[in-house]
Amino acid sequence: MKNANCKVDKGYRIAEVDNRIYGSFIEHLGRAIYGGIYEPGHPEADELGFRKDVIDLVKELKVPIIRYPGGNFVSGYNWEDGIGPKNKRKRKLELAWRVVETNKVGINEFVEWSKRVNSEIMLAINLGTRGIDDARNLVEYCNHPGGTYYSDLRVRNGYREPHGIKTWCLGNEMDGDWQIGHKTAQEYGRLSCEAAKVMKLIDPTIELVVCGSSHRLMDTYPEWESTVLEHTYEWIDYISVHSYYGNPENDTPNYLAKSLDMDTFIKSVIATCDYVKAGKGSNKTINLSFDEWNVWYHSREQDKKITSWSVAPPLLEDVYNMEDALLVGSLLITLLKNADRVKIACLAQLVNVIAPIMTENAGSAWRQTIFYPYLHASVYGRGAALYSLTETPRYDTKDFSDVPVLDTVAIFNDNQNEITIFAVNKDIQENMLVNYKIKGFGEFRIIEHIVYQNDDVKTSNTKDYPFRVIPEIKKDSVIEDGILKALLPKLSWNVIRIAIEK
Repeated sequence: MKNANCKVDKGYRIAEVDNRIYGSFIEHLGRAIYGGIYEPGHPEADELGFRKDVIDLVKELKVPIIRYPGGNFVSGYNWEDGIGPKNKRKRKLELAWRVVETNKVGINEFVEWSKRVNSEIMLAINLGTRGIDDARNLVEYCNHPGGTYYSDLRVRNGYREPHGIKTWCLGNEMDGDWQIGHKTAQEYGRLSCEAAKVMKLIDPTIELVVCGSSHRLMDTYPEWESTVLEHTYEWIDYISVHSYYGNPENDTPNYLAKSLDMDTFIKSVIATCDYVKAGKGSNKTINLSFDEWNVWYHSREQDKKITSWSVAPPLLEDVYNMEDALLVGSLLITLLKNADRVKIACLAQLVNVIAPIMTENAGSAWRQTIFYPYLHASVYGRGAALYSLTETPRYDTKDFSDVPVLDTVAIFNDNQNEITIFAVNKDIQENMLVNYKIKGFGEFRIIEHIVYQNDDVKTSNTKDYPFRVIPEIKKDSVIEDGILKALLPKLSWNVIRIAIEK
């Protein structure tokens, strides 16, 4: 058995966690919408065609904000195609994913759905095929009370009250040559600056996210961030970060070390933001919106077989296993460790498309393995993230060196007077005993120790076996002499909830 030590002190706070760090993402892609959240005629469909079984699962996750409508999709999207009477909406070729878009769900319907799941919306605008004029029109349509062309158009469509969308993305992955309307950093910086101006002239209360690099291996990274921020710094509030991870080489230790890549990416983007801040002599700090992150690799070969120009084909339908859930847990811990600068994050995506929730058309809905660490973090990870001074065994892999076997963070919820410890034991052979020395809180007791693991890390939850891998409550933690002694099984995700005695 391995041993590790961790010190958690009430006085050593990273930051208050912005609840939007537990956000997600729904794009007009595959079966995310059609067959996912929306399926008229399904036994669980409500009066608007939304699946109530999916609504219940999303509400269980307590998702605070959802990015919409893309993604690559948004760079060729005319939002007007998705409003007005459904029988008059245009069916169009959707070029990003080479499918037919029916436009049966648009902004108004998504606003209605987001209310049903108790979530806010992060709305992306099209800066691929469109630009400044479209940006101002969409903000007017969504947020202006009335008495103007676009706000009155919203009223005529049945929505007298403004949608009040407060968080907006200035396009999507505009550095990528795969993107419709791909631009250089100079071109995008100028365009997004001018779009930001008109959007904030219409509604000064909104927050704006400018596109950062699509991933850390882009040839233009991090010069892209520097150039774009030079143009937009005083107008925007966040810069986006995107990253996906996979294990095509079937190397579990190396795969689970990839949370270090996320941490490096975050810290280098922060450094770039602060470099631009220093150069401008600004008092303003730009924070990060990590608005696309997840595991994505299982479905890539299958997606090559999809016929073009079909409606809602099963694209990007990764079936996740236990080791994927462990990496997702470590990525969540990494986001929380950087909560001082990462204020928004979106697990991409939410339903069917590289998602924690899967559905069958006309059938059931179920929780994938990655559902559970996301659920636990969202439900129990509200509060202040605390610095954790950790002594842990380490290992090396082909891509990483000095990898901590123990990945852990603590969250203090002052309102509930509780501490939650999240921990991943990445060891493939041995359990780990961790001694948590918790200071500054007085007496405490263990509420529960949730353990999520399976001896076969390639095991998945499926339609036929939806509860094959589920968390369990264990008696593997005790308090001795004021120290929390937690036994973490090999290759496990752990949630230890502690009540502070008043």
